Amino acid sequence: MQLVEQLLQVSTNLYKVLDDTLISEERDEYIAHIHELLDQRKIIIDMLVQEGGFRFDKQNRIHCKLLELDNGIKERLEIVINSIKKDLTNLQKAKKNESQYYNPFASVRVMDGMYYDKKN
Repeated sequence: MQLVEQLLQVSTNLYKVLDDTLISEERDEYIAHIHELLDQRKIIIDMLVQEGGFRFDKQNRIHCKLLELDNGIKERLEIVINSIKKDLTNLQKAKKNESQYYNPFASVRVMDGMYYDKKN
């Protein structure tokens, strides 16, 4: 039962961290903290499975709270992942635009100085 309570505490902390807004300057620390909490959560879940399996009980209030937190964590993780993907896409576009600015004719293929005469 103690492991279930630890899982509830770690899940609650993760839910609260994911509820915070992502500040671009602190992104690395934010992601590292999320990874740390996810790793703690995984260790506790693995220990629960090794003890003989965790059986979900609809009557148990803690189990219902864990299920609710798990669903919320999944939703918030998806939002964070999509935000990071969007930022990476924008960064790649910015790099491409910058390289086109400095060398605008890099992608143009022209055969200057060649003339083909079809006369026989």
